[in-house]
Amino acid sequence: MAIELKMPALSPTMEKGTLAKWLVAEGDMVKAGDLIAEIETDKATMEVEATDDGRVAGLVVAEGTDDVAVGTVIALLAGEDEAAPDPAAAGMIAGPAMAPMPAAAWWPEPVQPEVAPAVSDPLTRLPPSERLNASPLAQRIAEARGIRLDAIVGTGANGRVTRSDLGVVPLTASYPATPAADTAPADAVIAPPPAGVPVETVKLSAMRRTIARRLTESKQTIPHFYLTARCNIDALLALRVKLNAALAERGIKISVNDMVLKAMALAIVEVPDANVQFGGEALHRFGRADIAVAVAIEGGLVTPVIRDAGALSLSAISQASKVLAAKARDGKLAHEEFQGGTASLSNLGMFGIDEMVPVINPPQALILGIGAGVEQPWKVDGQLGLATVVTATASFDHRAIDGAVAAAFMAAFRRYVEAPLLMVS
Repeated sequence: MAIELKMPALSPTMEKGTLAKWLVAEGDMVKAGDLIAEIETDKATMEVEATDDGRVAGLVVAEGTDDVAVGTVIALLAGEDEAAPDPAAAGMIAGPAMAPMPAAAWWPEPVQPEVAPAVSDPLTRLPPSERLNASPLAQRIAEARGIRLDAIVGTGANGRVTRSDLGVVPLTASYPATPAADTAPADAVIAPPPAGVPVETVKLSAMRRTIARRLTESKQTIPHFYLTARCNIDALLALRVKLNAALAERGIKISVNDMVLKAMALAIVEVPDANVQFGGEALHRFGRADIAVAVAIEGGLVTPVIRDAGALSLSAISQASKVLAAKARDGKLAHEEFQGGTASLSNLGMFGIDEMVPVINPPQALILGIGAGVEQPWKVDGQLGLATVVTATASFDHRAIDGAVAAAFMAAFRRYVEAPLLMVS
């Protein structure tokens, strides 16, 4: 019997993707874990692995096809001696004519598989006998997250555990659906360009359409409010010079953004009521600070996540940030590297922007925007002098965070920034 390979959900916001390139041809033999295709998602171009062994019996969706809905059959695998199935007979249509699946109003929370108690030995945590009926990628993800595969019910062929079983929830009809709206609400009027003006019209990428849709939803559905704090960063800059001198032999260079991220994470840990997410009839309160960092790439923006940033050293944050930013710009982020995040950080200071007011990244309830360090008059040691001052403005979801909690978070953030030794003590 033929095995259907379907368009996977490679990011929490993915509803459709572009099948950018096939890495296999009809007749090729593949094994579970082999790379078979490149998919352009709303976040990046990512490589997709085969979930089972077999022969490529048919490439159902043509290379270069846009807007392939999650769950659409894109290829068929057959046993070595099996006859190739007929895609048309199976009711599948290749190319752009396929009908898209209904889009969910919000991406549901990822399923959290049962996590085994923490142990020091990874071989004890994931013995080989428990990994036999899982794809290689699922095994790597499970080992990294400490998930016991014997607690997961696999949805692949013959019960094989796949990546989607470890936390990526596919879009299904059980979630509330709204009419598809990639860029604007159905009642919005999109005006044509003015006549007589030279213009180049460029089709939006999947990433740009998703950014437009999600940020429109954010401003329309989340009651934003904003608080600003101005912080003297002279002590932070001086400490950074000393730390980088000490770490030079290890090839580590801490940026101002690394220190701001650490200060934000510690402030969230100190004010846990700011580390929350609105859940309709409930409020989700998180037990650690996972900070999503905005990284500008060609054609858009991605937000790789620094996990448990409050518990990491500044050097660890620096190394993780550099690796994730490089992968983001190369379009090589794995979906688990930008999935989740309990709050976001967006820093435009390196562009000379004095102040920014960011838009909340749903479903989060907090995003912090950072401007440039500007030398200005400041009270220094009881006297009027000059100081390097950064303007930090945070946007909060008022459904989940009240003004007093937001103010406590901003005060804690300013304290860590202005007394940076607290971040390394």
